[in-house]
Amino acid sequence: MSECCGCGKTLEVERMQARQRRVLVQVLVINLLTFVMMMGAAWHSGSASLLSGSLDNLGDALTYALSLAVVGASLAAKARVALLKAVFILCAAIAVAVGIGWKLAHPHLPLFESMGIAALLNLAANLLCLRLLWPYRQGDINLASAWACSLNDVYEGSAVILAALAVWAFGAGWPDLLIGAALLLLFLRSAWKVARAAWRELRGAQARAA
Repeated sequence: MSECCGCGKTLEVERMQARQRRVLVQVLVINLLTFVMMMGAAWHSGSASLLSGSLDNLGDALTYALSLAVVGASLAAKARVALLKAVFILCAAIAVAVGIGWKLAHPHLPLFESMGIAALLNLAANLLCLRLLWPYRQGDINLASAWACSLNDVYEGSAVILAALAVWAFGAGWPDLLIGAALLLLFLRSAWKVARAAWRELRGAQARAA
């Protein structure tokens, strides 16, 4: 009987990891579909904020794929992957900055109808992802960093809706660029927070191993 004293704990860990994998697969699929929809809408409407949102969804899909790969891995491995997630967020911020620069050089009025419809669909998808990841927002750095990305998506989705309403209200393209710039700052802040938390976890894991 003593040989099975850890069986219950092992089975519970396996069930927890299975739940984590299932949730990550779900949010991965949602973000890939949303990326395709947002990219098409950004091309059709000429919106900088939609472009930044689509790139954010692609980065999140990569993030969830990485999270899925290290479920059950060591804390050090999860921390290293979280650092890579921070790099992805930073790359999305750089892409947004390039898009804003291009829009400034080639100003035009975005189609607020396309912006609004895509933004509403995007926000609904982001809220669903946030709900799925809500139980994992604390503790495990792997799932916590995935939840942080999903929370950013909700902010981003709300901001794009605000941009679409402002474009319609003012009949000008500057609100779209303004929201794009705000999202750029949000991505930079998120990259810093995820990287700092991951670095802290990595140093802690290395200290325990030593």
